[in-house]
Amino acid sequence: MQSLQLQRCTVPCSVAKSHNLSHGPHRAFRQQRSLPNEAASRGQRRMRLSSPSSHHCVAARRRSCIAAAMSTIPDEVFKMISNNDEVTVTVISARELVQDACSRHGTAPTASAALGRGLVGALLLSAFREENEKTQVTFRGDGELGELQAIATSGGQVKGKVINPAADPPLRPDGKLNVGAAVGAGIVAVVRSHPASASPYTGMTPIVSGEIAEDLARYLADSEQTQCALGLGVSIDRSTAVASAGGFLVQVLPFASEETLTALEKNLTGMKPVSQLLQDGLTPRQIASSLLGELEAPEDNGFSLTPTYGPCEVGDLEVRMKRSLAALGRKEIESIVEEEGRIEVTCEFCK
Repeated sequence: MQSLQLQRCTVPCSVAKSHNLSHGPHRAFRQQRSLPNEAASRGQRRMRLSSPSSHHCVAARRRSCIAAAMSTIPDEVFKMISNNDEVTVTVISARELVQDACSRHGTAPTASAALGRGLVGALLLSAFREENEKTQVTFRGDGELGELQAIATSGGQVKGKVINPAADPPLRPDGKLNVGAAVGAGIVAVVRSHPASASPYTGMTPIVSGEIAEDLARYLADSEQTQCALGLGVSIDRSTAVASAGGFLVQVLPFASEETLTALEKNLTGMKPVSQLLQDGLTPRQIASSLLGELEAPEDNGFSLTPTYGPCEVGDLEVRMKRSLAALGRKEIESIVEEEGRIEVTCEFCK
């Protein structure tokens, strides 16, 4: 039995739903927080989401589990606007992309969950924004995972890395993967940059839980004043392959009516985890329609793109590597060649 509730009060806030991988039964948990008094005094509405973690499984040392069905939904980023123009919904299916990333970095199960959530979260924050804009999301925590970083473009490309891909701390008391412990306490930094901008925009907020989704929702609320519901899910099967991965971002515009908020509350209540919906065969469009319910726009409304990991093409890498070598300077390069006989350059994102 699952419960999903959207609540409103007097301060701007956002809601987060982070689906954990586990081999145990469903467990409901409530994520909530309070904002500084300055924010509370603005008299704006807040939404809070409480949700269960999903029932997934992971095979690794000290873990026994049941198999998870592999999602067959193609990778896609889909965005839809409500019929009253008060809500936007972005839904992502990214199993192949996350599997590619985990294979490149050789991540342990907990590190896979963290990296996958980070990649999808960065895509949610960047997709369909201004052309050529990039969004960099960095979790600087003190957990054994080390720094987690993901860089996404408005066109759907994303790449990421973690300092310690072998991070796999003991399970939480409720039997879930302990992504929060792997990430640890620290800050979330988001940098938005564009070639036409004189300088990038940078926002930083404290890490709330380390579970990624709640932390990104906190960032959007505090740094960009965006009311939202944000969900991330990664499911790992018995062979430690990615069975499904995805997420959603529901953004409510400031002028949204009471009727719209009530409808969203109804739609979010009882919603399954996004990773489970993808494993059940629902497409991003169908998930978006479910989130909007009676607010759904006509069938022809929506934007879609295919997300990819990278860019890691040879041509792109060659340009980046030459730029990195040029930054060393001629004397430094000659010194390295003299000592080592060659210079080897590796992209920490592409591996």
